[in-house]
Amino acid sequence: MNNWQKRLYSRYGSWAVVTGASSGIGKEMALRLAEARLNLVLVARSQNVLEQMATDLSKQYGIDTRVVRLDLAVETGVDTLATITQDLDVGLLVASAGFGTSGSFLNSQLEQEMEMLNVNCRAILALSWYFGRRFANQGRGGLVLMSSIVGLQGMPFAAHYAATKAYVQTLAEALYVELAPTGVDVIASAPGPTNSGFADRARMQMGKVLHPKEVAQGTLNALGRKSFVLPGLLTKLLTYSLTPLPRWARVQIMGSVMKSMTH
Repeated sequence: MNNWQKRLYSRYGSWAVVTGASSGIGKEMALRLAEARLNLVLVARSQNVLEQMATDLSKQYGIDTRVVRLDLAVETGVDTLATITQDLDVGLLVASAGFGTSGSFLNSQLEQEMEMLNVNCRAILALSWYFGRRFANQGRGGLVLMSSIVGLQGMPFAAHYAATKAYVQTLAEALYVELAPTGVDVIASAPGPTNSGFADRARMQMGKVLHPKEVAQGTLNALGRKSFVLPGLLTKLLTYSLTPLPRWARVQIMGSVMKSMTH
């Protein structure tokens, strides 16, 4: 193992929980953690995909795995996960499950928006509370919460999705300070556009995008060292190019970009 892998294992081993593990950023997070020899609880809605991942990772890296087919939009989902993992020495949560919508807010489907709120916010709140308490009691642990650059300001034509990511961003930044004295690390990872399957569900036409591996590696490298990371060069370029502008201008620009991607 290299130095960052040894650091992950010594600080957070021996078990990590990864939600949204069947694809995209969550899958790459699981792969990076397996390389560091952390045992994995793989959580997603795709049972067959998770079981194949578990078999492959166990065979390649010699780790133990546990597959949990779970829909975090369901109110009892986090309680189920808590029960399933209570016998394991879990030291790290990667909360990667989430999805987005795009288009006119008034033309959106309220049921779908509420489902997104449940997955992107309510489940994150419950997961952070449960595993945060658990990690604090054992004096060590880490929470990885996935924000987005769209959560750094309002984003017309993805208004609610951006709002859910703003929630995650501010929650993680605050918990970083609150939980530090207990030995628990917290990080908000805010990537730019990523080739993760998000665009298909959000009905968006994506241009240049990050690979999920860039996001996963950049996030895990920063975990335990800072409260907030912009993983990948593209993320930094997009964010820093807008930083000098007033907030209202950033909102207008992001809205124009999103409108062009959804029409």
